[in-house]
Amino acid sequence: MTQAADVRGIEAHAARMRYDIVEMIAEAGSGHPGGSLSAADIVATLYFGVMRHDPTRPDWPERDRFVLSKGHAAPVLYAALAEAGYIRRDELKTLRKLGSMLQGHPDRKKCAGVEVSTGSLGQGLAVSNGMALALRLNGSGSRVYCLLGDGELQEGEVWEAAMFAPHHCIDSVVAIVDHNGLQIDGACNEVMCLGGVAEKFHAFGWEVRECGGHDVEELLEAISAPPATPGVPVVVVAYTVKGRGVSFMEGDAGWHGKAPNAEQTATALAELGAALEGGAR
Repeated sequence: MTQAADVRGIEAHAARMRYDIVEMIAEAGSGHPGGSLSAADIVATLYFGVMRHDPTRPDWPERDRFVLSKGHAAPVLYAALAEAGYIRRDELKTLRKLGSMLQGHPDRKKCAGVEVSTGSLGQGLAVSNGMALALRLNGSGSRVYCLLGDGELQEGEVWEAAMFAPHHCIDSVVAIVDHNGLQIDGACNEVMCLGGVAEKFHAFGWEVRECGGHDVEELLEAISAPPATPGVPVVVVAYTVKGRGVSFMEGDAGWHGKAPNAEQTATALAELGAALEGGAR
């Protein structure tokens, strides 16, 4: 279990990432703040508390892999990469601009630290399974962490991949669901009801762990612990709030995919800056 000081450190990373997310989307004039902010604690926990990686060697063979299946939330990945030292912080303000390495969806050919080009929803878990199988064939002990959105679970390919992993005993894959309950058209349960996400994964043969998606201690425990049964993949259902950290964005599906205006940006950055000064708790 990570020490309390590390928990506070991860919370501070997440707070800075949220500030960067809002700032870069405002500068771009477009992007997806809601799901980027909801995933900030999850991604910070992965990069600063769980995964083996080295920003000086992005292609280090023994690294763990992160796949952002919900590719529209690219700002949270870019914020983590800047925080970890893969890219310069000043690059963040080039988000979505012509010639930038920071495309609207992650591009592995342009940006160091991006493992997979994502954007078409539903594909990330299948890709993660393939990566994990290849690593196993190579005798590697590296793990693959895949972050999915809950609206994304409406895609059929997710459930094909969910069948595949237990059948092939791929226990080096950890799927994490950013379960904020909202998607671009509104509440997930109104667009196409997901039912019990945890129960569905359990029925497909996964070891299911549920936790608060903004509680770093819970996230560390849920993500870090090895499978209870060898050969059984783990899924972490992390309950989050869309737009977390910005009061007027929280729980509002309208902030799925639009940038704040100048006045909204000032308000949001003031709130996030206060959280940074207050220790992000």
